[in-house]
Amino acid sequence: MRRHRYQPADDDSGEINLTPMLDIIFIMLIFFIVTTSFVKEAGIEVNRPSAQTAERQEHGNIVVAIKANGEIWIDKRPVDIRAVRAVVARLRAENPLGTVIIAADRDAKVSILTRVMDQIRLAGVTDMAIAATAEPR
Repeated sequence: MRRHRYQPADDDSGEINLTPMLDIIFIMLIFFIVTTSFVKEAGIEVNRPSAQTAERQEHGNIVVAIKANGEIWIDKRPVDIRAVRAVVARLRAENPLGTVIIAADRDAKVSILTRVMDQIRLAGVTDMAIAATAEPR
């Protein structure tokens, strides 16, 4: 009488272990999230004035838009002039290295532009720019 020994099948027989691949995917996802620069858009389109000395600024992360009728938009939402300071301070706390770009319509009143600039300075931001389109030379 022969005795047969029971030999369990190998766990590695024909199966692909996906755990290391998932680890790599999660590490890559974290890398791309950390290295991505998030741009806060104003949410509206304005007719910017033109200037001969206009330069493209790549690192503007907070865009404040002022429409011709005086509406102020930040982060795709209309904002009251009294709330500009708090909103800019919150967005600046999220991204301390970002600059503020004011995209004012060419028909917007200068008094609203200066009030917005004043509120931005009161929020602790000193590096801001006014958006303009470059004139052909």
